[in-house]
Amino acid sequence: MTDTRRQEPRPPDVWEDHAALYVRTLGAACAGTVHPLLDAVRVGPGTRVLDVGTGPGTVAAAAADRGATVTAVDSSAAMVRLARAAAPSARTLVAALPRLPFRDGCFDVAVGNFVLGHAGPTWAVPAELRRVVRPGGRVGLTGWTDVPAAGQTLLGRALRAAGAPRPATDRLRPPRAGYPGDPAGLARLLHSAGLREAACRTIAWDHRVGADAWFEGVARLLETGLLTAAAADPASVARVVRHAAALSAPFLSPDGELRLPHVALLAYGWR
Repeated sequence: MTDTRRQEPRPPDVWEDHAALYVRTLGAACAGTVHPLLDAVRVGPGTRVLDVGTGPGTVAAAAADRGATVTAVDSSAAMVRLARAAAPSARTLVAALPRLPFRDGCFDVAVGNFVLGHAGPTWAVPAELRRVVRPGGRVGLTGWTDVPAAGQTLLGRALRAAGAPRPATDRLRPPRAGYPGDPAGLARLLHSAGLREAACRTIAWDHRVGADAWFEGVARLLETGLLTAAAADPASVARVVRHAAALSAPFLSPDGELRLPHVALLAYGWR
């Protein structure tokens, strides 16, 4: 299944020390698109699935649970270790878009959950996924919308209210050069990559998480320096969490659960 095409040198793995923490906190919201994504590209028993940018393996595990034969890749060795634990039946390896080490047409389905903007030129991602699926195979991608839901902006609003200095480059959501954050634009992107019947729709869900766990996770992320220009001191952490708690009131249920509204794009097409 692999080929011998040379992989480009990879940048330092920013997730090496913090992958598990991110997955338990902000990354957990990305699970809301998993089953709609797999449904859209018709993953079922025996489907040969490639999951690119697998992160902690959420998509890979869900596809394996459907009886698919799964290969999962990520540019981060730390994420691949998490994916291997989450989806032990999947083949997992370190590999990165936009140049994947697989022969043309060797999968039935290729999917990427929120990889657009994290994996080289945006236009190259659907083209590479099209390359590795067979004729008649399916490609599915999710991505964030240009206009986020209120639950997605909660942490950013808390950081601004607290005056927390943001890093020059957002390592969690880097600049999305060429990324069209609307359904028509993302459908055109897939169509331009040669995918047939390309379509895109907006999906919405509530990310549900215990409030105490969410605030604790935010505090720990602030301490890592992933969210701010430098690791936050205890006073800054407390200030951000205080603002986050105030801003989260509209989403807090009586049982102490946050129900944070999210929206994303789901695009798919056929080779």
